[in-house]
Amino acid sequence: QVQLVESGGGLVQAGGSLRLSCAASDLNFSFYALGWYRQAPGKERELVAAISSGGTTKYAATVKGRFTISRVNAENTVYLQMNSLKPEDTAVYYCAADSQYSDLIRNWCDYWGQGTQVTVSS
Repeated sequence: QVQLVESGGGLVQAGGSLRLSCAASDLNFSFYALGWYRQAPGKERELVAAISSGGTTKYAATVKGRFTISRVNAENTVYLQMNSLKPEDTAVYYCAADSQYSDLIRNWCDYWGQGTQVTVSS
């Protein structure tokens, strides 16, 4: 059974940094597109960043230049480095995986993690 397990969330002051990790099991990892979504209270879930199996990346306009997505296939892990955090980045962050990059970036994901809370204080 495929599992995606996020870690690294927490409370940080504005301007600080966090690195989220997502470890996958029972997944042909290197062939999957991976992504990070987030959902703030009262808002829809939105794509934060995505990376294809070939390394192509995509970022939401609100995080471009501050966040970096990366993957280490040998570790079955995808990371999200978040710098210069703002209070509006506060949300539950979800890891996602899909065999099709085009589906992943459209919120049509095969697999989801349980989410990790990120809270940025002002």
